[in-house]
Amino acid sequence: MKHFSPLILGLFGWSALAGFAYADEKSVDLGVVDVIGVTPLQGSNVPVEKIPAHIQTVSSEQLQQAQSISLADYINQYLGSVDVNEAQNNPLQPDIYYRGFVASPLLGLPQGLSTYVNGVRFNEAFGDSVNWDLIPEGAIESMELYPGSNPVYGLNTLGGAISIKTKTGFSAPKHELEVYGGSWGRHSEEITSGANNGTWGYFIDLHHFSEEGWRDFSPTEAKQALGSLSWRGDKGSLDLTLATNDNDLRGNGATPIQLLEQDRSAVFTHPDQSITRLFFSELAGSYSLTDNIELSGNTYFRQNRIRTFNGDDSDYDECANGSGFLCEEGEDEPVIDTNGNPVLADDSVEGATNNTSSTNMYSRGGTLQSAFLGNLFQHENSLTVGASYDYATVHFAADTELASLTADRGTVGSGVYVDASKVRLHTHTETYGLFITDSFSITDQLTATLAGRYNNIHIDMQDKYVNDVKTLDGSHGFDRFNPSAGLTYEFNKSLSVYGSYSESARVPSPMELSCADPEAPCKLPNAFVADPPLEQVVANTWETGLRGDFAPFKNDSQLKWNLGFFHTINHNDIIFRRDASSGIISQGYFDNVGDTRRMGMEAGSTLTYPQLFSTIDDWHLSTNYTYLDATFQNGFETLNPLDDTSVLQVKAGDRIPGIAEHLFKAALGVELWQRFSIGITGIYSGDKIFRGDEANSTAPLAGYWLFNGTAEYKVTENFSVFGKVNNIFDTRYNTFGVYGQADQVLGGAYNDSRFLSPGAPQAGWVGVRLTM
Repeated sequence: MKHFSPLILGLFGWSALAGFAYADEKSVDLGVVDVIGVTPLQGSNVPVEKIPAHIQTVSSEQLQQAQSISLADYINQYLGSVDVNEAQNNPLQPDIYYRGFVASPLLGLPQGLSTYVNGVRFNEAFGDSVNWDLIPEGAIESMELYPGSNPVYGLNTLGGAISIKTKTGFSAPKHELEVYGGSWGRHSEEITSGANNGTWGYFIDLHHFSEEGWRDFSPTEAKQALGSLSWRGDKGSLDLTLATNDNDLRGNGATPIQLLEQDRSAVFTHPDQSITRLFFSELAGSYSLTDNIELSGNTYFRQNRIRTFNGDDSDYDECANGSGFLCEEGEDEPVIDTNGNPVLADDSVEGATNNTSSTNMYSRGGTLQSAFLGNLFQHENSLTVGASYDYATVHFAADTELASLTADRGTVGSGVYVDASKVRLHTHTETYGLFITDSFSITDQLTATLAGRYNNIHIDMQDKYVNDVKTLDGSHGFDRFNPSAGLTYEFNKSLSVYGSYSESARVPSPMELSCADPEAPCKLPNAFVADPPLEQVVANTWETGLRGDFAPFKNDSQLKWNLGFFHTINHNDIIFRRDASSGIISQGYFDNVGDTRRMGMEAGSTLTYPQLFSTIDDWHLSTNYTYLDATFQNGFETLNPLDDTSVLQVKAGDRIPGIAEHLFKAALGVELWQRFSIGITGIYSGDKIFRGDEANSTAPLAGYWLFNGTAEYKVTENFSVFGKVNNIFDTRYNTFGVYGQADQVLGGAYNDSRFLSPGAPQAGWVGVRLTM
């Protein structure tokens, strides 16, 4: 840490000088203004019209009105520039894409969004993945989606950052019981309780969710709990937050297109099971030194244990030389088991594999920051300076058991484990961060924002099971300072303009470093083999736009609108490259493939029109459109998805798989007599390139329209009945496409290598809510 000690002293020296400057100024009365946080930790707020970006926010009331089953579900339905890939086909495990950057529970995807809960980083320590099932939706007070490569939010903020704040007894002083049920055996029970006496407060949320699923062999059960104990004083506050869950999620992924044509609910192989068990604790506090200077900080411990069990088809068959042993397809070298013996080929070890993993992650750390709000040299200014420290230990274990398939394509293990696929890896990741952000009003209308963050990361990897074909030992260090700058100019309340430039980075995750050798490719998701160095990914984002807020009609109507352009270049982007020499579609390695670009235009509007037709109705309309051009900027070779004996050349300008080019969302709602409300949402997601077709050699996955509806009737002030219908028109649609080898399991008639993740059919649920 000594090599950046001068930077620490400089930053906090600046904050000390600023503190003296603010102390000499009188407190400024800003009146009632909308403010928004500008750092992961709460307590550093800036008026929203001074921020050089279009930030989307979600409140607990909006989450409840939408009747979404999770925060990810709401984000997909209502927020602009957001799309979903249901690669897992589990309602609590979607891949959320924002501007072409992903936050997903799947290991191996290039995670480009950072996530925070109460200022604590929630990207997992091993693969930077995001598990959307960990926090109950009823415990969320608010969420903010920040666009671009904002460096203040640290690692993985390539395309944006998601900041979640949970409820306390002061923000949610009420008691509520909500129960609903309906299609697919889905039912949910959630109870929340919060209260305070002005000094002390408590909040607790207990949630149970269960369903059989609409596809075969796809039950899910989630048990989540979050609680907080809070204290409020004249100058300070403390919040102790505890959360835990025990979730058993099954999502059987993509299915061969020919099988889906016969039965939309069919799965290829099963089970595909993920179990997450979280324990999270955080103590956060703030103290106002003066009216203009506030210190805030937090410290946390986070433990997440994830176990997976995937029943898959097999890349093993009887050796081509007729020796009677088991080999990889087309090879003559027999498979060696974990006892050091070659494996004889027989029915019990052919046709399937059970791929299991256990990832135990332990993270701890904290953040300390000081915020200064007031006049600086007679100009309105807001300055925040902070430092963070995070340390994570991961124990990762993976095994491949040889198995056979049952008649319904389940798997039966043989008790024989493949030596080359056995992994016992321990990693230690230490991260230091220093950040600063300043919003300075040059005039009453013109505001400049400067920000920066220095990251220093060290990753140690210790291989606890070394065999002849792999070693995972390694030590990797990364550091970088990322800056940003922006301007906003407010012509009037109805029109303002903004522009910004920002940089951020993500370092190779321990998981990617474990599978980065083209001479020793691995098989996703768990057979890691080597750890040569990878370069960190650096994103550069230019962004500009217009926005406004005015009353266009009578009766206190309000129209908010935005129009913007964004352009992000990822340098040294990391993707999973399929190994062209093996002919195995799931085998490859992580590699820096040069630059990728995501640029586009986004437009949105929200209109509230009270009493449009009479004194009893209030109308709400929102729209969002995004054009997104996501492309590779450098060429490289990739395995031909239709012919595993040949390679294709990816060219500059080829589209990045899995990202829709056009997105459109609209929501219309009406409230009658302040008792009855009804709403409908429409989503269009454009066509997408199949994952595995980086060369764009085949036809893309078709786009789709999807419509959902909600209704609620307030029987009394404390009792409501509600319901919703998803996929109103029972549209057949697919959210995700990938390539596989169906004929190895289903027979030669299934010769189409396209696999799809089908969207859910029409379904409905009804429920009741009691509030006190």
